[in-house]
Amino acid sequence: MQLGLINSAWAQTGLETGWGIRKTKEIGFDCIDIFTDPLEIDQKERQLIKSECDQADLPIRSICCVATGLIDFNPSVQQFHIDRCKSFLELVSEYEADNLLLVLGEYIWNQEVIPPEEQWQLAVESCMELAHTADQLGVRIALELEPFPLSLLNSVDRMASFVDEVDHSAVGANIDISHMHLAGEEPSKLRKLKGKAIHVHISDCDGKKHGDLPPGHGVVDFIPYLEEIRDLEIDGAVSIELEYSPQPDKIEEWVRDAYESTDRLMQQVGLRTETS
Repeated sequence: MQLGLINSAWAQTGLETGWGIRKTKEIGFDCIDIFTDPLEIDQKERQLIKSECDQADLPIRSICCVATGLIDFNPSVQQFHIDRCKSFLELVSEYEADNLLLVLGEYIWNQEVIPPEEQWQLAVESCMELAHTADQLGVRIALELEPFPLSLLNSVDRMASFVDEVDHSAVGANIDISHMHLAGEEPSKLRKLKGKAIHVHISDCDGKKHGDLPPGHGVVDFIPYLEEIRDLEIDGAVSIELEYSPQPDKIEEWVRDAYESTDRLMQQVGLRTETS
């Protein structure tokens, strides 16, 4: 598998987008994931991202999208988010990327006022419609597993069930190793995502709350998860997801540390070779 970086890692530098893309390549990454919003960036920035990645020979594998409104009980809000996600899918196609990393969000009102089954069904129906668009564009949707108690997709079992209900080849699962650990999901549970998983996020945490730290800065035992991921035979990328460095002036060292530790882990289980 390729080793990538979500470019939001560079957000705290205050430097322009192209600098982060070039630095990602310089450190040694095979590919990059882009965190942006097609409804917010102008045409110049939109073109710059693709141009810089092409010049750096750094393929874009995924574009990240948080669309919690897909399960909103207001039809107008749902429709806005469906249309917004379609704009993201068009950007995925334009960037010649593989997938849209889609975060569905959480049940509202503590699963009380609105039956959780209704919000689940809204999410399934929305993803079915988006799958049709993705299929037409020749791209895929990778659903994020989140570790929070009210998240729709907060376990491997729920992820597998959701993908089965959508029942479309354009929709699969993203495996986030830190989220798996925080959700108390054993590595062996990943076997249920055989043929369903299409993308991977990797980061560390303190075992108590969401952290997105470089591997080795927290408590996650990565090898068992990576061995299971290897056995899933995913034709995709492992993308490092980082939050802000506690020392902003050392963000480059923070990213380089994450690259080197992840590279070693992937080589250890045979997911990556020295010449990857």
